[in-house]
Amino acid sequence: MVRRVVTGVGSSGKPVIVSDGEPPVTRQYTHTPGFGRSLVWNTTAPAAPSDDPTASLTSYVPARGETIALTVTFPPATVYADPAWDPAAAGAEQLEATPGLAELFEPDNPGMHTIPTVDYGVVLSGEVVLDFDGGETAVLRPGDLVVQNGTRHAWRNTTAEPATVFFVLIGAGGTS
Repeated sequence: MVRRVVTGVGSSGKPVIVSDGEPPVTRQYTHTPGFGRSLVWNTTAPAAPSDDPTASLTSYVPARGETIALTVTFPPATVYADPAWDPAAAGAEQLEATPGLAELFEPDNPGMHTIPTVDYGVVLSGEVVLDFDGGETAVLRPGDLVVQNGTRHAWRNTTAEPATVFFVLIGAGGTS
């Protein structure tokens, strides 16, 4: 579980904690055991303080200047190798849970995708491999940071333990 603390300004004009707990848009996936995602926050352009916008997010690909902050927990690769894993059901669940983003994953190259964003990632726990189509990889461990600069890539967890990464996606494509 991810804990999210949101601040704001109370009726007295002083800073207050508006909410403290699990983000309301959190999902543990049914068809991919161990895969989870929490939408922490999102902003429109230009960013400004607001009430919780997460329930109204319609696309997980931010427009130019918009942001999306989320955590993703990647299960071990053994989940995908299990004969009980149903890729069609998992894909349908992704389409329903992450509109805009799920459509960018390449059906012929599992996990590979390109998003018109600049992403900042911080590995919170576990180990993930950032995999590029040219064969280059980067192994990332807790505390490691990555700037994913709109390139075609995939995330792989080749260990036996889940890995959680915090991402901030900043829209870099399209029109503002």
